[in-house]
Amino acid sequence: MKRTAPESPSTAAAAPAGSPAKERAAGAFPDYLNKTMNTADAKRVLETALICSQQPLPLRELRVLFNDELGADTLRSLLEELQDDWAQRGVELVCVASGWRFQSRPAMREFLDRLHPEKPPKYTRATLETLAIIAYRQPVTRGDMEDIRGVTINTQLLKQLEDRGWVEVIGHREAAGRPALYATTRQFLDDLGLQSLDQLPELGTPGEGSGLLEKLAADDAQPDLQIDAPTAEPGPDESSSPDTASAVET
Repeated sequence: MKRTAPESPSTAAAAPAGSPAKERAAGAFPDYLNKTMNTADAKRVLETALICSQQPLPLRELRVLFNDELGADTLRSLLEELQDDWAQRGVELVCVASGWRFQSRPAMREFLDRLHPEKPPKYTRATLETLAIIAYRQPVTRGDMEDIRGVTINTQLLKQLEDRGWVEVIGHREAAGRPALYATTRQFLDDLGLQSLDQLPELGTPGEGSGLLEKLAADDAQPDLQIDAPTAEPGPDESSSPDTASAVET
């Protein structure tokens, strides 16, 4: 008489309760990913995503981590708690124009620079004056900038700012020749550690305009806003007009 082999138990049934195989078969998730996760678990998920990301993450992307089951207000509250958790460390959690990110604190720059001693790109005072005009008077045309600075602006200067990702053409003025309108980008705000243009320092006196970005370069978190030492024979774009500072005043 032919015997029939007994039916082998399924993997799910054979696996002990709580094992990965059992959870996969049942469609379950680990505790830190399920709907009943606690605050500590949710913060751990956020922390991991932000540390592993190379770019700032906006709230809409962070909500994807939780299948859109956490609202924006809840996420902000968790992110603020994370900020407090990292308050005494060399890395801080900040909110910039593009979203949330972890970055080293300015006090750590001296030590981190020893790992990469090469000098970052430097920008002439003329370049930073032009950038300040765009930041405070945007949108502006090249002609507007030249009227404010009192000198001709070299095309290469604007291209340098575009290549750096700090300015972009957002349209054209309805005038003869339809000149391009320049404005700053989110990257510009991110590199200065700002959320919006409203956080740019107010210009209270005419003398503040020409030194604005120089001060930001010295005080803020980004090391690549540096000004070249004055050259002996500056070209047309290297010289600054006496009216530059007052012209960029708001």
